[in-house]
Amino acid sequence: MARESSIDVGVVGVGTMGQHHARVYGQLEGANLVGVYDLDAERAQQVARRYGGDATDLGTLLDSVDAVSIAVPTRFHYDVATSCLEAGVATLIEKPVVRRLENGKRLEALAREAGVPVQVGHIERFNPAVSVLESVVDDLDIIGVKAERLGPPPKRPIDDNAVLDLMIHDIDIVLSLLDDIPTQVQSAGVQGNTHATALLEFEGGPLASLTASRLTQRKVRRLEITAKNCLVELDYLDQTVEIHRRSVPEYIESNGGVQFTHESIIEQPHVPTAEPLKRQLEAFLESVRADAIPPVTIDDGLRALELATRIDRQDHQATTALEAIND
Repeated sequence: MARESSIDVGVVGVGTMGQHHARVYGQLEGANLVGVYDLDAERAQQVARRYGGDATDLGTLLDSVDAVSIAVPTRFHYDVATSCLEAGVATLIEKPVVRRLENGKRLEALAREAGVPVQVGHIERFNPAVSVLESVVDDLDIIGVKAERLGPPPKRPIDDNAVLDLMIHDIDIVLSLLDDIPTQVQSAGVQGNTHATALLEFEGGPLASLTASRLTQRKVRRLEITAKNCLVELDYLDQTVEIHRRSVPEYIESNGGVQFTHESIIEQPHVPTAEPLKRQLEAFLESVRADAIPPVTIDDGLRALELATRIDRQDHQATTALEAIND
């Protein structure tokens, strides 16, 4: 049944990402931030004072809300999401949806039983530049995709390596854009996959090269699509899209001689400025309000996790084999 009134929301886990969820919920029209929960009670109180609602225990929070964001470390996603769904609360789960695929399948079944929307927080789907890219990609005969998601070591501890924390964003985008599953996967990583690269081959020929790293000293978030008639470059950070069209070389007579020219034609579609997290939470609340399927489902999250896990496993196997040889 669709809802007309404001939606009561909460946030479970108010670390770095969860605090942003609380901030945005506190600003959104049609959302009423009821409260937050965190194992660190003092931090929960600080966030509640800053953005609204109460700092409370999990059971009380779930009894008081229509929808929650789960922003706890990945290893707790399954247990927390299970509690939310058993309470009949619509749930947005930060990516990766869970740590283990078998738990993801159980969660998917539980979501069907609960009959409430469950969305996975693949936030790049809501980057305005990606929305613009999606509007043109159907007209492209794609040959290859290249993605780079690089940066320095994080200042806070993170459970997941660069494949499961960073590359999984680009895995989700590539699977969504190509609407296909790769037939071949090759990958390699170093230092526990803090730097990793994967090469994906899709039926019909498209190749996707993905690199994720926590070892570089410059933050890069970039996607490049090579098509038969153009090259498309997307910058997630700047929220820009550039389309480089095929140009025709010319020989021009000048001052009794001949000069070669090759003009580059670049289109820059307008990309409206918007915060991806705000667009993501608006979409989640709209699915709750309409009791509709959310734009990024558990199935989407599991597809991305399955491929990320496969890449991660290959990298670890290759590293173990190399260490054995060196020993």
